[in-house]
Amino acid sequence: MEKQELFKIGDVAKMFHISVGSLRHYEKFGLLKPEYTDQETGYRYYSTRQFECLNTIRYLRVLDMPLDQIAEFLRNRDVKKIQEMLQQQKKRVVMKQNELQIIEKKIENRLQQLQDTLSSELDTVRIIQTGPRRITWIRNKLRPKSYLDLETSIRQLEKQQENTVVFPGKVGIGITKERLLKKQYETYDIVFLVLDQEDNYNGIVEELPNETSVAIRFCGSHADAPVYYAKLANFILAHKLTITGFSKEITMIDYGITNDITKFVTEIQIPVAAI
Repeated sequence: MEKQELFKIGDVAKMFHISVGSLRHYEKFGLLKPEYTDQETGYRYYSTRQFECLNTIRYLRVLDMPLDQIAEFLRNRDVKKIQEMLQQQKKRVVMKQNELQIIEKKIENRLQQLQDTLSSELDTVRIIQTGPRRITWIRNKLRPKSYLDLETSIRQLEKQQENTVVFPGKVGIGITKERLLKKQYETYDIVFLVLDQEDNYNGIVEELPNETSVAIRFCGSHADAPVYYAKLANFILAHKLTITGFSKEITMIDYGITNDITKFVTEIQIPVAAI
């Protein structure tokens, strides 16, 4: 075969708007071997009769078809076969769209949370209303001085999960009602994870009802919390409220987001009711 009937690999790549690396990958995968390879120079050449095959590969790749399925089709081209492949690929695309929608929702949740946190009024006690929340939790006594002290508990919460469900601003610790009433703020009893509605958690999930809470946000992390628990306790006493459940303490901004400790923000919520 005369070389003038052939096209260099670089020229073919330009014609089909793909990379030389892609053509080499197709060759390695057995999809499209060069018509001729110069044994002295190693240059690869393709003929026009291979262009139809390359067009088919490129079309199926645009549809995100896996290379092994493309190879199978090229070995046994058939109308029914391509119909089946396209139907299967359509199902995969729909699944991927659903996954991307979930990812988009998670991103939106985190953006809203960050915006809310950055606009917080710090060191001010507020009475807030929270809607129903899904959480999973474990009892674990600890006295965290940094986020590293929570790692073992976080791994327990994430155990056996197919996808990551632990993100900044979702992991919290709590003090039981009994300990709050005794004003014991140094030791925590619960580690919990707030689940987004789209989270598919493989384990025991508790649905928290609507809650009225006294809350405070402050610059700092868990090690700085006791003084703010005392501030909340004074507010509860002054406004004749009673504690109805365990506290929910979450670092909204910490090392997971920034190394600047002056930008850390932690929130404490204590559920209450009127006496």
